[in-house]
Amino acid sequence: MKIKPAFTEQIVKKILFISTAFTVLILLFIIFYILKNGLSVIDLEFLLTSPKELGRAGGIFPCIIGTILLPLIAIIIATPLGVGTAIYLTEYKREGRLTRIIRFGTECLAGVPSIIFGLFGFVLFVIYLGFGWSILSGGLTLAFMILPTIIRTSEEAIRAIPYSYREVSLSLGGTKWQTITRVVLPSALPGIVTGVILGIGRSVGETAAVIFTAGSSLRVPASLFDSCRTMAVHFYILAREGISMENAYGTAAILIIAILFINLVSYWLMHRFMAKFS
Repeated sequence: MKIKPAFTEQIVKKILFISTAFTVLILLFIIFYILKNGLSVIDLEFLLTSPKELGRAGGIFPCIIGTILLPLIAIIIATPLGVGTAIYLTEYKREGRLTRIIRFGTECLAGVPSIIFGLFGFVLFVIYLGFGWSILSGGLTLAFMILPTIIRTSEEAIRAIPYSYREVSLSLGGTKWQTITRVVLPSALPGIVTGVILGIGRSVGETAAVIFTAGSSLRVPASLFDSCRTMAVHFYILAREGISMENAYGTAAILIIAILFINLVSYWLMHRFMAKFS
């Protein structure tokens, strides 16, 4: 019996809808479960004081500072390197053996476990370069971790821009660099921002690489060469050691709220920027 195309279309549409709904429900369940157990702990004292008794009491203010500084350094370093590499591969370099080698290297780098990045950062930055367990060591290590993600997403976003856009710009007398900065990059901005957001999300939630390179000090860092503890590491230590599950859930709730806030602000800024160039 031959199945009608219209019937097949309806079945596929329902399967895809169920898959999408299931994915969204998983996200909502995680957010609801963490917020349900963590919001009761959050107050001004929890946000603005330092941990006491190894985190059993007090707040998470130094962890908030560490969570802001480490991804910030990583993004500042990785974004220009990643976007620049993507521009070189798509706009200045023809397809060949070198481009294939670079792509293969970035894909391999993206698959390296975070614990290996942590060990690499520990040997290179902490010991060999003498940075010690510090914000700088952790930020540099996280930059290496998120670099492949930014390169691949930026490259695909730039490659998706129709070549006719470039032809029009060049025919009007624009240089190669003017075409890239005024035509290609603004059009590819959503994909580039997506890669940066993914990088921020990975760096904010990282634990293994951060413990090896940034340490886990509970004091507020005064410089880039001071050790720090991020909220993800704080949550991990509190939960693993059984020190305080209440404070662990509170830390996780702040972490989720921060990630949601970063995503919302990033997309808002992206749409504002796109509206400016449209």
